[in-house]
Formats: sequence, structure tokens, C-alpha cells
Amino acid sequence: MRIPAHSVCTAIRDDIVTGVFARGSRLTEEQLARRYGVSRVPVREALRTLESEGFVTTRRHAGACVAEPTEQEAADLLEMRTLLEPLGAARAAQRHTEAHLKVLRGLVRLGQERARRGPGEDLGSLGGWFHETLAQACGSPALSALLTQLRHKTAWMYVAEEPARPVEAWAERGAIVDAVARGDAERARALTARHVERSLSGYRLRRTPGNAGGGAAVRTSQRRVNTASARN
Repeated sequence: MRIPAHSVCTAIRDDIVTGVFARGSRLTEEQLARRYGVSRVPVREALRTLESEGFVTTRRHAGACVAEPTEQEAADLLEMRTLLEPLGAARAAQRHTEAHLKVLRGLVRLGQERARRGPGEDLGSLGGWFHETLAQACGSPALSALLTQLRHKTAWMYVAEEPARPVEAWAERGAIVDAVARGDAERARALTARHVERSLSGYRLRRTPGNAGGGAAVRTSQRRVNTASARN
């Protein structure tokens, strides 16, 4: 059974974002194939994709390495999100499906319930699922993919502080869904712009130690890739 490259790509990306692979560290095909229990072919394809996304860079005499973004590149990410997430919400107001609305409302309801109990570990995940679904509702695969990539890279470069008033944050998300449901693109855009601006104000740039020469330690335990999507 051939493991699809996108599954390997997701696994490597997740390990980069969570810091398993330090910035600047080498990524050899042999090492990655062994870690994920796959052949080198999907690893090679995955590294090409990750390079196009900006997570991986190719260095002369070193091969593939985890990218080392500058502070300016990190700042540009937040600016792009303030511009593109409101656009995605406006498009969602025009192109959403009832299935999207059902999921969005369910997430808002769950988020509000858990926010009232106090900050919890799953609130960040719920917020991520909300914005992922809102991006999917925009009806543009290209925009949705770009928004998802921006969120991955933001999580890689920044530490997000828990909102001081999580109930209010989820009330904002509820208002966005109401605007989307009514087809009010301009209100959805304005509400999302305000929400994103407030959320991103709590982001702090990750400070990582230097990694000259790519010699950072990498966890060596094998991690099998989820092969469910490869099965017929």
C-alpha cells in the first residue's frame, strides 16, 4: 500500500510546527522515511510541497532543512491574516452551505459553553476548528488553502496567549456566524476584521536558540503516518 504524499506532508508539517524538528535542522529522506514508516518517494514529494509553503528550505551541501524565518517574515504573516481572513468571511457569507452553518453554529455553542466554565486546553483547538470551517465555507479552495497555511505558519512562529475574556471571543464568533447566515458579506468582513485584530494582539513571537550547522536533536522514535486516507 502506497502512503500518499499529502499524509506524509501533514505529519512532517505538524512536527515542524510543534518544534519536534528545530528551525535550521536537517531533514534527510532516510531519517524521515524511517520515522514515519514510509518509503522515500512520498517523503521526497512532501519536502517539495513544504518548501513551496515556506516550512523547508534547501541548502547547498546540506540538502533539505527546516526554514528559519526572519522577524519581518513573521510580522508579514499577521498582516496577511488581517487582510485575508475578513475576505474569507465575506466570501463565506455569499457561498456557504447549510452544512457549513451547522458546523459553525455547533462550534460556537460548544465554545461558549466551555468558555463559561473558564479557560480550558480545548478552547484553542475549538477556535482553530471554527476558523478552519469558516475558511472552507468561503467557496474558494485557493483562499481556503492559503488561510490554512497562514494559520499553520502563525502557530509555528508565535505563541498565542489565551484571550482574557474567552466568553466575549466566542460571542464575536457567534456574531460572525449570524452575519454569514444572513448573507451579509460586509458585516461578516467587519466583524472578522475586528475579531482577528483582537486575537492577533495576543500573539508573541517564539524565541528559539540558534541552530548553526543544523545539529539540533530530533526525536528518533518512529511515528507512523495515518494511513486511513490511503485505504480503499
